[in-house]
Amino acid sequence: MTTLLLSLLLALAQSALPGVRPLPAPLSVARWWDPPPTPYAAGHRGVDLSAPVGAELRAVAAGRVHHAGPVAGRGVLSLALPNGLRTTYEPVRPLVTEGEQVVAGQVVAVLAEGSHCPASCLHWGLLAGETYLNPLTLLPRPTPRLLPVEHPADE
Repeated sequence: MTTLLLSLLLALAQSALPGVRPLPAPLSVARWWDPPPTPYAAGHRGVDLSAPVGAELRAVAAGRVHHAGPVAGRGVLSLALPNGLRTTYEPVRPLVTEGEQVVAGQVVAVLAEGSHCPASCLHWGLLAGETYLNPLTLLPRPTPRLLPVEHPADE
């Protein structure tokens, strides 16, 4: 029942959110989402996107700043999105304050040092209540494009 409810919530969110990228395209995933089998087990509760320190980070949808400040010594920004979703960005230097309304695509933070990746990266997360979801599902789906097949020259 919980899985069905979360699937419906995510489907509604995808149809209601504009799907703005947190970083300019193309996104380069340094580490993929790897949900833990239980709430306290090891896993990766978001995706790591490669980016240089100082990169501007954008709100993926309109919402309200839930948290902007340090968590365990690292700058974190959390935005409450429509349909009860919340997205998080770290390590960052927030450019917005708690309670502030933001619009989709607005620059809300800059990437800071202190990444857990070998090179600098943005850890981007998505929550529905206390359940972590894959934040990449917020992005627009690419439109498939058929390309001609090249045939080797007849010999």
